Amino acid sequence: MIRSTPLRPRPQETVSPQEPNYPSKSELLACLPADLLKIDTTKAWGSLALSLGLSVLAYGVGTQIPLQPIAAPLWLLYALVTGTVAGGCWVIAHECGHHAFHPNRRVEATVGFVLHSLLLVPYFSWQHSHAVHHANCNHLEGGETHVPPRASSAAGQSVQRLVSGVGPVAYGLFSTVSHLLLGWPLYLFFGVAGGEDHGALTSHFWHGAPFRNGRRPLFPDSTRRLMLRSNVGLVLMLLALILAASSTSLARVLAVYGLPYLVINAWLVGYTWLQHTDTSIPHFATADWTWAKGALQTVDRPYGPLLNLLHHGIGSTHVCHHVNPRIPHYNAWRGNELLRARYPELVRFDPTPIHRALWRIATRCAVVSQQHPGGGFYYQTPAAASDPAR
Repeated sequence: MIRSTPLRPRPQETVSPQEPNYPSKSELLACLPADLLKIDTTKAWGSLALSLGLSVLAYGVGTQIPLQPIAAPLWLLYALVTGTVAGGCWVIAHECGHHAFHPNRRVEATVGFVLHSLLLVPYFSWQHSHAVHHANCNHLEGGETHVPPRASSAAGQSVQRLVSGVGPVAYGLFSTVSHLLLGWPLYLFFGVAGGEDHGALTSHFWHGAPFRNGRRPLFPDSTRRLMLRSNVGLVLMLLALILAASSTSLARVLAVYGLPYLVINAWLVGYTWLQHTDTSIPHFATADWTWAKGALQTVDRPYGPLLNLLHHGIGSTHVCHHVNPRIPHYNAWRGNELLRARYPELVRFDPTPIHRALWRIATRCAVVSQQHPGGGFYYQTPAAASDPAR
C-alpha cells in the first residue's frame, strides 16, 4: 500500500508527528477547475445506453437458459456477466444522485430513481445517506458506511475475540462472505457499519422507532417524503417480479433476476470496501477530523480497462470523486491527474491486484485504535500480526 509521506504539520493544527500536512477544503477544491463540472449530455446518455443496453441483452440471454441442474455452469457464468454489466446501471444512478448526470434535475432524478428501483435500491433514501457519507468520510462518529468499531468499544472487543478465536484465515473468509453477500441488505435494513452518532440501528425504509436511537438521526423528519417515494419504487418493482413469476415461474425469476442481483451487490460492497478500507487508511474522531482529511482517506485501485469501461471508472477515480462528487465520471480521470500532481504524497493509489487487496483487508482490517493523541485511528487486529503474507 502506498503511504502518505509525513510532512511538517501546520502551526495552527494539532496533529501527531506522523500525520501529513493536510490542505484545507478550499485548497483541495481549488485544484479542480470549474470546467470539470461541465456535463456532456452526449457522453452521459452514451454511458447509460452502454450499461442499460448490455444489461437488457444479458438478462434476455437468461430467459433462454434451461432450468436444469446440467445448466448450473451456464447460470454461474450468466450471473457473473449479467451482474457485472448491470453494475454499470448502478453507477449511473449513483451519478444521478450526485447531480453529475444531467443539468435538468427532474430528468436526472427520474433516471436515478428508475435505475435504482429496478435494482431494488431505495434511491432517494440512499441519496440522502450517501450525501452524509460524503460529508463525513472516515469520521468515526458522523461517518456513514464502512465505519469500523473502536478496539475499546463493546463491538470492537467482540470482533477481536472472534478474530483471536478462529484465526485470520477463517475470519477473512467470514468477513469476505458476510460483506459481499450480506453487507448491502444488512446496511439498507439495519444500518450495519454506520457511524456512532446515528445509533445502533438505522433503516433506509423507515425513519421512526426502533431505527431512531442515535444522537443524530440519519434520516430526520425532512426525509420522510423522500423515503416514501423510494419505497413506492421498490414496491412497484417487487410487484413486477411477482407478475413475472406468475407468468413464468418463481424459479425462473430467482435465477434470471436474483442471481445477478447478488453479483451487483457484491460489486457495490466490494468497491466501497476497497475504496475506504486498508491497513494504512485512518479514521478520525471529531476533535481531529476535517473534511479534507476525510476526503483524502480514499484509495484508487487498478481495475483494468474492461471494468473501468463497464463501471465508468468508479473504483479508479474515487479520490477525485470524494473531493468533488459533482464531477462526471468522464471528467474524473483528468481530475485525478490534477490532484496527484498537486498532492502526490496525499492522493492514494494502491497497485496491489484487487483479489490480493481484498484478502488483505478481509484478514487484517477489523477494529481501529489510536496510537498517538491527535492522530488517526488505524486498523489493529491479531490477524495483522500473524498473517504470513504481511
